[in-house]
Amino acid sequence: YYYLKLTNDLNNKILNIEKINKIAFLEKKLAVSEKEKQIEGEKIKAEHAKSQTKKLIYILIAITLILLFTIYLFLKTRKLKNKIANQHQKLEEKNIIIEEKNKDITDSIRYAKRIQEAILPADEMVQNLLPNSFVLYKPKDIVSGDIYWIEKWGKHTLVAAVDCTGHGVPGAFMSIVAANLLNEAVVEHSITQPAAILNSVRKNLIKKLRKSNTDESIKDGMDASLIAIHEETNTLEFSGAFNPLWLIRNNELTEYKADKLSIGISHTENQSFFTNHQVKLEKNDVVYIFTDGYADQFGGPQGKKFKYKQLKELLLKNVNLSMNEQKLILDTTIEKWKGELEQVDDILIIGIKF
Repeated sequence: YYYLKLTNDLNNKILNIEKINKIAFLEKKLAVSEKEKQIEGEKIKAEHAKSQTKKLIYILIAITLILLFTIYLFLKTRKLKNKIANQHQKLEEKNIIIEEKNKDITDSIRYAKRIQEAILPADEMVQNLLPNSFVLYKPKDIVSGDIYWIEKWGKHTLVAAVDCTGHGVPGAFMSIVAANLLNEAVVEHSITQPAAILNSVRKNLIKKLRKSNTDESIKDGMDASLIAIHEETNTLEFSGAFNPLWLIRNNELTEYKADKLSIGISHTENQSFFTNHQVKLEKNDVVYIFTDGYADQFGGPQGKKFKYKQLKELLLKNVNLSMNEQKLILDTTIEKWKGELEQVDDILIIGIKF
């Protein structure tokens, strides 16, 4: 019993020692584990702190770049605004200069218009020489390349509708030349036959144009319709360069064709002379001479030319009205036809009733 008890006591002591050792081992292991966890946690914290630091650095770099880019854009924009402002100022200065030059040019053209109007027959002269007539004259620009000319010489009343090359200022210069050449033929040389007048004008115009000695001079010239009314014989003579004469008698229109011969330099200038037509007039005859501006005007529903056929129909429809009424109808018709479109050429129509 004694040894048995001693053995049990020793066994219990051994078990206690093993337990104590095991507990100590476990405590040590736990301590190591806790230490490792602590170290791992600190490591994770350090990594997290490092990551946050990197993110913060990246954010600061991004903010710095954005700030620098914003400053760059601001400076660039301000520089561009200053440049635009300077250009705008220069443009305004140039516009002022252009406006002043345009005003000077326009004033000069308006003065040229006064000169051209002085060359045209006065309204009183037209009414005295052709009391039952009208002149529809609509320049495309301030001055015109079309011109009408009337002259009383002896027993003859001479009337011309002239269409010079171009319109505006170039046409106006040529129209002055045309008026001078017509006056020279009739007043200085006493020529009254229309064909002879046109031949004279053509001959002298070619002389003037050849002084320039350029290829461009071949493009300069004029088309014309010229009539001579003989009061004593009650006859009318006509000659035309491309532009015809229309006569309406008893509501029928007769066309006296013009020669397809230019008044100016051409390849056939020495090969032909203008033809002279003679017409015996009757009471209530109405004659019309004109340039191509009216028929060539674009307009209407489809933006097409007015054309000569429609012009003939318009004249035949209104031939029995007074000449002033005919002029008004012609004017309102072409304005309505033109609508919002631009006038393409100078317009000239002369109507005379006998």
